[in-house]
Amino acid sequence: MNAPPQSVSLQAEVAPAPRRRGISIHLVPWIFLAPAVIVFGVYVVIPVFQSFYLSLFDWDGLSPTKKYIGLNNYVALFQDDQFWTSLKNNVYWLVLFLLGPVIGLAIAIFLNQRVRGMRLVKSLFFFPFVLSGVVVGLVFSWFYEPSHGLLNTILGIFGLPAISPLSDEHLVTPSIIVAGLWPQIAYCMILYLTGLTAVDPEQIEAARIDGARGLKLLWHVIIPQLAPATFIAVVVTVIGALRSFDLVQVMTDGGPFGSSSILAYFMFQQSITNFRMGYGAAIAVVLFLIMSVFIAFFLRHMIRNERR
Repeated sequence: MNAPPQSVSLQAEVAPAPRRRGISIHLVPWIFLAPAVIVFGVYVVIPVFQSFYLSLFDWDGLSPTKKYIGLNNYVALFQDDQFWTSLKNNVYWLVLFLLGPVIGLAIAIFLNQRVRGMRLVKSLFFFPFVLSGVVVGLVFSWFYEPSHGLLNTILGIFGLPAISPLSDEHLVTPSIIVAGLWPQIAYCMILYLTGLTAVDPEQIEAARIDGARGLKLLWHVIIPQLAPATFIAVVVTVIGALRSFDLVQVMTDGGPFGSSSILAYFMFQQSITNFRMGYGAAIAVVLFLIMSVFIAFFLRHMIRNERR
């Protein structure tokens, strides 16, 4: 008899898949971030360090040589009355500009409802943000115009005397801040409208069942969920308050008698008009440090709340 045939294995041996040669998956995010990081470094980080370096010199911006004077620019800066006036005005800007997120949130909650024609109303509220600062400054200059401006026309209807806000050293800074708040409120409103779309309706319903209404519901349920939008709104508002150069330039040119000057305009005036590049760089350094302190403080507060 013939011997039985040997059993043949039907399971084929699977060969290991060849390794693909390419970029590691961990490097992909860095590759996409690299162009933005390079641009940020070249146009933001390097100029910041150049400002620190330039503030140690006496230079007119034109001559090929610079004279090293150490910290003398900072000493002269803190003895300059115009610097303290500009710094005081920046504090006013910062405090009053923080009304932007508050009013923007109130308008966003009012507009966050499904009513016929609400999209048109939202677009009208958002319209000021698409205007440039120069256009906003011109519009409010006409609004404040003492002879034929709309403000004095309204005051005349109620029998009140006419005023000239841009010529009064006590009213000029608040008047310019109001002009700056107009587009800033529109921007904060859009941020909060976007944030309200991500609010969890189940949490709101559960809070209502537990008896939360009105301000209690807003403070304990809605606002905590709007933390990302609040962070962006506050940071952008702080930056806008400290760098609002265009409105001051268009509406008053720093007047009357320098009473409406802010640090950004004072820096421009000293650097470009008076050819004091080192002195202007010292002002820029002070402005940068103030902005960094406020943003770092708020960022630390936000991170602590998120950890809680």
